[in-house]
Amino acid sequence: MIVKNPIFEVSAVRENQYPKNGLPEIVLVGKSNVGKSSFINTMLNRKKLARTSSEPGKTRQLNFYNIDNLFYFVDLPGYGYSKMSKQEQLKVGNFIEYYLKNRQEICLIIFLVDIRHDPTSNDFLMYDYVIRSGLPCMILANKADKIAKTKVDDYVKNIQKQLNPIGDITTLPFSSERKVYSDEVWKIIEKHII
Repeated sequence: MIVKNPIFEVSAVRENQYPKNGLPEIVLVGKSNVGKSSFINTMLNRKKLARTSSEPGKTRQLNFYNIDNLFYFVDLPGYGYSKMSKQEQLKVGNFIEYYLKNRQEICLIIFLVDIRHDPTSNDFLMYDYVIRSGLPCMILANKADKIAKTKVDDYVKNIQKQLNPIGDITTLPFSSERKVYSDEVWKIIEKHII
């Protein structure tokens, strides 16, 4: 897909702040610092559209990126970051849950995990939640540039075996450094936004 004019549209924590144009939404979930912002920038071939941060847990709202008025990338706050107070975690958790349960425009959830590590207990919790939502989902094993190219397939299989042992959910490698993986992801996105 050739993207011409992606824009950051709005940060939201309540339904009345969500975009109202009915475009399909591709939702990005994953723990803090798994690389959701880098994923957006890589897919859109932009350097700084989505702000990356050296401090995990910065995103505290749903960030809606309008992609050429065709669809949105929606970046959810990352989980598993301990500096957020319990009260803040509860508040953020509540509006994420509300969005995932009630938003009709969601057409695909992209669940990002770090290819180098076994999924954490928080990853398993979020994955179970996503599966129970019944929404279409794919798993991206991110940061594939951090391991040898010859080992990428084995690491992806390991992630799939742990999160989705029956293998009915597409699991792919991804890297913001090695852009070769983007085409496969675009093919799946395009199927869901049509």
